[in-house]
Amino acid sequence: MSAARFYVTTPIPEPALTLLRAAGSVEVPDELPDAARLREVCVSGDYDVVVSQLRDTFDADLLAAAKIRGISNYAVGFNNVDIGAATANSILVGNTPGVLTDATADVAMLLIMATARRAVEADTFVRAGRFTGWEPNLLLGQDVSGRTLGLAGFGRIARATAKRALAFGMQVLFCPRPPGDRPVPDAELGEFAGLVTHTDWDTLVTTSDYLSLHVPLTAQTRHLVDAGVLAAMKPSAILINTARGPVVDEAALVAALKSGEIAGAGLDVYEDEPALAPGLAELSNTVLLPHLGSATVSVRAEMARLCAENAVAMAQNRIPPHPVNPEAWNS
Repeated sequence: MSAARFYVTTPIPEPALTLLRAAGSVEVPDELPDAARLREVCVSGDYDVVVSQLRDTFDADLLAAAKIRGISNYAVGFNNVDIGAATANSILVGNTPGVLTDATADVAMLLIMATARRAVEADTFVRAGRFTGWEPNLLLGQDVSGRTLGLAGFGRIARATAKRALAFGMQVLFCPRPPGDRPVPDAELGEFAGLVTHTDWDTLVTTSDYLSLHVPLTAQTRHLVDAGVLAAMKPSAILINTARGPVVDEAALVAALKSGEIAGAGLDVYEDEPALAPGLAELSNTVLLPHLGSATVSVRAEMARLCAENAVAMAQNRIPPHPVNPEAWNS
């Protein structure tokens, strides 16, 4: 078997590059490849596998022309790849599921707490030298304990967020995958049976004090939270998004935050990332993080290992350990 050839669009942590180099040659560009360069890489025939990021887009036209065996996404999500087109062209796709569950749930809880208690505003207030002593009405925030957390989606990250919220004394509602009207038996809830309550999407929206999004980006979930949903939320409600940016209509969110239609938002992802919707950065009732959900040293290293193992397997014409589309394998 000839040595594998890998193109890594962005440097990723070890042990990824060591594992890839042990299996073949590795090219990491000095600059991020634009769409034209990514297409050139894929159609040249010079590479077996592209190790990609969410910002690298593989559409149907590109995949139809591509001469690669696989795409190893350094992410659990894969909405940057047209999976149907990849499968039709026998291009395997791998991702890195599971390892970032707790880290992302930690960030969801961080956003809940920081937005509710106005932590960023308070930090800025102190650093600006404006703190002159305790005052009864200084930077009053919202309660978290005893309030209702609504989870849109109830997969691994949502369940980990629920566990943290329950420890804070929150009441937890969930909608499995909006509209989520399928009954969820206790057997599927496992350790959460009797502790969380299934409800429909409309009820989740109207009753949650904190609405936290945990759904993948699909045609059905794009702009799941739009102007209508924001209008239906409580005026005191806070929106949390650690899922994917386009799940929220960001322009509508800015309008709702400016008008007081909802009280605040804590975001780790954005609709046109890394760009923000006009006006979002100027709003004091937001906490804005730069896509830090999986950003711990150990998690990013484990993601890198899984990503490299997927890439090596695909280059060697094997189904990767974490395939998105195993049916694309050409044995």
